[in-house]
Amino acid sequence: MAEQFSRWDPAEDLQSAEDMAMYFEICVQEDPGDGSLIRRALGTIARAPGMSQLARDTGLTREGLYKALSADGNPEFATAMKVIKALGLKLQAHQAL
Repeated sequence: MAEQFSRWDPAEDLQSAEDMAMYFEICVQEDPGDGSLIRRALGTIARAPGMSQLARDTGLTREGLYKALSADGNPEFATAMKVIKALGLKLQAHQAL
């Protein structure tokens, strides 16, 4: 009998606001400088509670959010900030050592 594998979705493991905040913080720290990991993290976190609720909270469409937060997406900074705020997250600046 052949083994079957399913694709792991990190959104399924983000059960609490603390989980989401820690995941986001790590992705911000590990981003290569082009925002790709931050964008992917926002998309993952947005799927955890549901994209429909996030669309209502941000005033953006579900389709627009999926597109902006996809691997090929390139959301405006204002869009990213709306998503961050609606998810209850916060960006913080620290001096790099």
